[in-house]
Amino acid sequence: MREELIVSGRMNPHIDPQLHIWEWQIPAYLFLGGLAAGILFFAGYYFIKGKSEEYPTAVKLAPIFVPVFLALGLFFLFLDLKHKLYFWRLYTAIKLESPMSWGAWTLMIITPLSMVWAALHIKSLFPKWDWKFDFVKDIIKWLEDYKTPVAWAMMILAVILGIYTGILLSAFNARPLWNTSILGPLFLVSGLSTGAAAIIIMSKSSAERHMFAKIDLVLIAVELFLIIHMFMGFRASTQVQIDAASMFLGGQFTAPFWVFVVGLGLLVPASLEVMELRNKKIHYMVAPALVLFGGLLFRFIMAYAGQMSRWLY
Repeated sequence: MREELIVSGRMNPHIDPQLHIWEWQIPAYLFLGGLAAGILFFAGYYFIKGKSEEYPTAVKLAPIFVPVFLALGLFFLFLDLKHKLYFWRLYTAIKLESPMSWGAWTLMIITPLSMVWAALHIKSLFPKWDWKFDFVKDIIKWLEDYKTPVAWAMMILAVILGIYTGILLSAFNARPLWNTSILGPLFLVSGLSTGAAAIIIMSKSSAERHMFAKIDLVLIAVELFLIIHMFMGFRASTQVQIDAASMFLGGQFTAPFWVFVVGLGLLVPASLEVMELRNKKIHYMVAPALVLFGGLLFRFIMAYAGQMSRWLY
């Protein structure tokens, strides 16, 4: 997604059919941002609840990968910029009415917070780990006294980050498919679901996996509700939004969305998680892997389909 096209609202897939092939950075960034938000939310929540030892993967292990996810996502975002040398201008002002400003500052704060959280728990996961410099040890020891405020800040910012990944698209009024208030909550719930799925894959505890399978089932149900509500809203709206919804209701995105995102990405893993909770012999990695696949494909489809939806002139 080239910045000069998406910002100006001039993108037209009929001009160059090959244009979409290279537009992977923004959907990948949205996926990694949602995944990081989901993991950090659960890490902060269960630490505050005093369940660090009961759910060690959620609180300690999974968050170690979050700085990598965020760094990679920011790198993809940087690749998408047309004027790369001027990215720093986002940090010269705070505009409360601008989703880009919210996102830039949220990422600026939550990225170092995720590094701090990972540093605080790396010793407990890897007992032989030793920080080489004494001043680093002193900082880590000092931060130990502030883990609860860090957890609260991390959890709140994770919610903002998860919603922002959807609002980033919904703020573009020129694209009817994106211009819906449902997109922010939908991307947040999807991010929480992918975060829960990642924790299930990493966890070695059956009790922890079962707990997050239950959480994921609830999140999948909410996600399905929001998807249905989104299309109901489109169908009851203006003609351009009816046309946008038609791409998913008989149009070119019908099969990819309903078969792969809703079917394989939501309904199938939900069924597998129910079977696993009933002690059926299902490999525990299959369902969360499908959730991650569905979450990634969902963002690609929404990004591409949104560019194809446009107002009639």
